[in-house]
Amino acid sequence: MTSDFAQVVYDNLLASGVQNTKKGEAIKFEWLKPRVLRSGLAPFEGRYSENGELKRAAICIGPEYDTVGYDLVRKAAREAADLFDTLIVFGFAFAPEVDESRLNFGSLTVLKARMNQDLRMGDKLKATGAGNLFVIFGEPDLKLIDAGAGMVRVEIKGMDIFDPTTGEVRSSGGSDLKNDVAAWFIDDDYNEESFFVRQAYFVGQDPYESLKRALKADIDETAWEEMNSTISRPFPKPASGQICVKVINHFGDEVQKIFPV
Repeated sequence: MTSDFAQVVYDNLLASGVQNTKKGEAIKFEWLKPRVLRSGLAPFEGRYSENGELKRAAICIGPEYDTVGYDLVRKAAREAADLFDTLIVFGFAFAPEVDESRLNFGSLTVLKARMNQDLRMGDKLKATGAGNLFVIFGEPDLKLIDAGAGMVRVEIKGMDIFDPTTGEVRSSGGSDLKNDVAAWFIDDDYNEESFFVRQAYFVGQDPYESLKRALKADIDETAWEEMNSTISRPFPKPASGQICVKVINHFGDEVQKIFPV
């Protein structure tokens, strides 16, 4: 027996598949069906094609009103490890500790897919296959820069982009970064309890005009030049020993990554 929310996810997942923000690069399920398991961690399974080879995927659906934590991912991976090629974990938000460095479960490929808030509409949302309801959004490639005198900067060099049609991960940087990232934020003294925006940057295509229209006001150009950057302002090394960076793409999907300093 699946919940009403899980049924909504199932119907729309079957219709639209999972995208990665790039046109033509998506997981399209040849079939999708419920699984009867006592744990309920992976209530659905499906088949999709990767480089012409059929892959078996387990579907784990995160909580409707909470973030996906590492414990859920770990338990679902243990359940799927011997039976599936891929585990796709769906959530509206993921805790920062659910990063690529902790998703190594042997031969099992674990993917994080962010769900669109439109899914909260329930049965009012028609499963047409249109829109970006499920998106695999990769992690940022970050570089720490020593600014001297105990100060550091952070540079966002690119994003890891997973191509579900080939199973490969590539890095997008340079001019492509502006197509993959709309904004990024830094909590330069992260305490693992809450994310506090201490620095904010906007790097999308022509973001100045877009922000000016959204605010319906002029913006000081000198201040804007400082915010329109892929390199942060200098800040002291945090007492906590770590920072957290949040990146948002043009679909509104976000990813957080903890970075030791």
